[in-house]
Amino acid sequence: ISPIYSPFQQRRLHKLGVSKITQVDFLPREVVSYSKETQTPLATHQSEEDEDDEEMVEPKAQDDLETENQDQKQEVKEAPPRELTEEEKQQVLHSEEFLIFFDRTIRVIERALAEDSDIFFDYSGRDVEEKDGDVQAGANLSFNRQFYDEHWSKHRVVTCMDWSLQYPELMVASYNNNEDAPHEPDGVALVWNMKFKKTTPEYVFHCQSSVMSVCFARFHPNLVVGGTYSGQIVLWDNRSHRRTPVQRTPLSAAAHTHPVYCVNVVGTQNAHNLITVSTDGKMCSWSLDMLSTPQESMELVYNKSKPVAVTGMAFPTGDVNNFVVGSEEGTVYTACRHGSKAGIGEIFEGHQGPVTGINCHMAVGPIDFSHLFVTSSFDWTVKLWTTKHNKPLYSFEDNADYVYDVMWSPVHPALFACVDGMGRLDLWNLNNDTEVPTASVTIEGASALNRVRWAQAGKEVAVGDSEGRIWIYDVGELAVPHNDEWTRFARTLVEIRANRADSEEEGAVELSA
Repeated sequence: ISPIYSPFQQRRLHKLGVSKITQVDFLPREVVSYSKETQTPLATHQSEEDEDDEEMVEPKAQDDLETENQDQKQEVKEAPPRELTEEEKQQVLHSEEFLIFFDRTIRVIERALAEDSDIFFDYSGRDVEEKDGDVQAGANLSFNRQFYDEHWSKHRVVTCMDWSLQYPELMVASYNNNEDAPHEPDGVALVWNMKFKKTTPEYVFHCQSSVMSVCFARFHPNLVVGGTYSGQIVLWDNRSHRRTPVQRTPLSAAAHTHPVYCVNVVGTQNAHNLITVSTDGKMCSWSLDMLSTPQESMELVYNKSKPVAVTGMAFPTGDVNNFVVGSEEGTVYTACRHGSKAGIGEIFEGHQGPVTGINCHMAVGPIDFSHLFVTSSFDWTVKLWTTKHNKPLYSFEDNADYVYDVMWSPVHPALFACVDGMGRLDLWNLNNDTEVPTASVTIEGASALNRVRWAQAGKEVAVGDSEGRIWIYDVGELAVPHNDEWTRFARTLVEIRANRADSEEEGAVELSA
């Protein structure tokens, strides 16, 4: 059998070769998925089966939720704070940051707790109609509030007061020593706040000697100046966290060595001085930046031989050179700081006892009355003077005790206030009457009133007594001047001068007879 070849065997064999292949990898497509939920209102009608299912499922879910919350709380909960030791507590309490925080916070809390606004106030005026007719018409003094601190004011005499120009609601008062508390500081100055109803002072300052005079340092709202019985001038700063003075003058012959009853800051914002006078007649001018030595000093001597025992000093409005002083002898003097006639000038005689208060006319208006001043004295009188004549223009003799202080209204040209030893505060409006006070009030307790100060706006008057209390009275319409008050007061002065001239002529006739 001959072999038979199939077509497959006869197929040609292909020639193989090598090829180069490039490999490329493609990342799988990323599929993003998220779940979305929405809140739908709960169906109000459900089948009984659904309700049964919910009742069975809810307790279990709630238990799981509470367990989960407890686990989370345990994880988040930190270790309890370590209790401080007594030593660490004392360090915190005495640290400066804590003292600053506590000092600031206690004032704010006190103000909030003391507010007692009348929620029943009736704006329709029914309350006013029910009040006394005099009070409604503003023709009387109405008591506003009292400043008294059981610890710092008790058994101390209010020796001086002053209102702040920068913050009209603040008033500073100085006090002498408390004989019943020999271990307490002899001198105290308290800053009271009219804006809030709190009963404690805003600031408490003290020093080793009785403070006889005090004032806010004009142009320096943080500084309070005090004149002491020892003769030292002390300076307190409410930015300091201590109650003792931040500066004080030396007790040396270059400064004061006798009691200082007069302190006053005069001048302008860029050129001002502290003027002080002691009872030995020495006047010093100081820079508030340096109290180590006075810039100027002068002996107030009359006729180059008689030292003036100064008890009071007053500068006319806007004047920094000329001033008037009252003395223990009852005489009043004009004086000058600079110039060829520096020192004591004219003498004004009229009082029969020591001058207790002196004040220059303050109200500024169309007519200049800055030449007028008033004085009070132990002789039970208040006298009206002009620097143009050395005899009193008028003598007000309605008091039956020592008159301790007097002050013109800062806004009304014909109004002044005075206080006496019987606890009486009198307001005299000379345009209404010169024989009797226009308004008068006697304080409770019959303590002697020895200081009076008008607030800057002239709507309140403050009086200090011999028991350390300060009484604030609202003056009302009495203090509001009408447009014609200045011209009326000018006519009143003309009448006063005419009456004085007539009395002098009658006296001369009697003497000649």
